[in-house]
Order: sequence, then C-alpha cells, then structure tokens
Amino acid sequence: MTWRCALELDARRTAVAGSVADLTDAIRRAADLRIYTEFLHNEHIDVDSPSNERIREVAEFGVTYCVDRTWVVGIMSLRQPIELPIGFGPRSSMSFFLYNQDGTQAIARPYLDGGPFEATLGLAPSQPPAKMPKYHLLETWDAGTNAPSQNFVYDFDLFRYCVNDSWREVLHHSSKGEVVSGSIDELVEAFSSGCAIKLGISGLCADLCPDPGSAPDHEVFVQGGSAYYYSAQKLFIIGSHPLARVRPSVPMRYSSRNWDFGWLMLRSDGRVVYRRCDPYSLKFSDHVSQHAIRWFVR
Repeated sequence: MTWRCALELDARRTAVAGSVADLTDAIRRAADLRIYTEFLHNEHIDVDSPSNERIREVAEFGVTYCVDRTWVVGIMSLRQPIELPIGFGPRSSMSFFLYNQDGTQAIARPYLDGGPFEATLGLAPSQPPAKMPKYHLLETWDAGTNAPSQNFVYDFDLFRYCVNDSWREVLHHSSKGEVVSGSIDELVEAFSSGCAIKLGISGLCADLCPDPGSAPDHEVFVQGGSAYYYSAQKLFIIGSHPLARVRPSVPMRYSSRNWDFGWLMLRSDGRVVYRRCDPYSLKFSDHVSQHAIRWFVR
C-alpha cells in the first residue's frame, strides 16, 4: 500500500504543498487518512519539563467525512489517551480528536468508566492550559459531565495530510437498494477473495441537525469488519468498525449533544442499523434508517 502527502500546512495553517482539492478527491474515493505533525515535548506534553526534544506524531483517522463535497474532516475513532512517554491517562476514555482540512481541531472525550454526571450540558467557561501559548482554546462544552468536548487550534510546526488511495469502488446503490453503478456480484467476488471492505454512507448524521431535512450534504467513510452474503436473496450485510458521528458543518465542531458514537450494521438494500452509545450516559439504543451507500474493496 502506498501513502502520499495530499496536503501540507505550515504552523500558520497555510498550504505549502499539495492541495485541498487533491485531499478532497482522495477522501471521496474512500482513501485512508493519517496526519503527521511535529511539536516539542515541553511545549505540548509537559510544559514544566526541561526537555525540548522534538516529537514526530502520525495519527490514524479511522473515520473520515466529506461535507458539501468540498470539506474534509478526520476523526480518531480508536484512540485512548496516552500519557507520553509512560503509559495511559488517569481515566479510561475515548479520544475522538477531530481535525478539519484547515488544521482547526477538536476533541470529544467520553469516559468509559461512567463517572458521575456532575454538571449541566452547555457552553462552559474556557480555561486554556497554562504555559501553552500555542494552544488556542475556542470553546468548551459540557465540562463536568461524562462527555466533555473542546474546539481549539494547536499550532503544530506542520500538518501533513497523508492518504492511501488504494480502495476501489465496486457498488453504489440508492437508499432503497437500487443499483446506481457497479454490481453486487463484483462486491461478492472481492469479498470471497478476502478483500477488505470500506463504506461511504450518505446522510448518516442528518438526525443530529436541528432540521434533518436541510442537513448539509455529507458522506461518512468507515471500514467494515465481518461480512455476510445471503446468496439466494443476493443480500450483502456487514458490520462496521466503531465510529463517531458529528453534526455535519463547515468547519466541523463539537457542542452539546451534536455527536455520539457506536457501530453500524449495513445492508445492500440500503437498510442501516446504528447501535448508538449515548456518550453522557453510556446507554445503548438501536436506530434504523435507509441510506445510499458506496462499497469499496481492497
């Protein structure tokens, strides 16, 4: 598999290599996304440390979005917070870091131990970290709850958006399962040969908008896991990797109850079942909807 830099930003988040158009086109083809950054240990990790060692980071963004066909967002969907360089953070949680294509960032952190709900939802006073002049806090939401979030910008020395553009689209169907292009036979042939599968789901997050009917055009990309084919019915079914859903916008931001996380079961007739985890209560519920889906193989 070949990785390449589709877009590079400097510390001021100005494009210095590649292009937004290249990045957008790749993500719309279901390309995998990793983002390379650089920073100093005592500027970003431990501000009281004498060490100014330069650290290189490459983060995997397992869930990607394309909003209005022009705006790319990546979310770290599998990350627990690491306390560099010794281990993990004090509380088990997910770190749903979100990076927009312009280098603006956000994080939602649902705690997995289900701690007490100690505050009301809403905008909270912003308290930027002390001694971190490169950290620009924009908003803090739901502080003291089980699912706090923040929108911010950290001035990394550079941002390098790297893509692996090796997925191949084999089936595109409408929300009713009507074939737009490709064929289920091609999907089944690839699946039967052991190929990995990735999904591009249209309109998956519309219900997070105040008016779902006027939600921005958006497509969410996530890899599938175990898959099944009912050969008599010609019905293909797959379970997704975990994903974080966020209200689609440009740029994308976290706020109270505009995000959640869970798993999908997707079918080639357009039926999608979302096993949703409420990040504030950690309670699960199932939600059924119909979506146009593009199926990619590798």
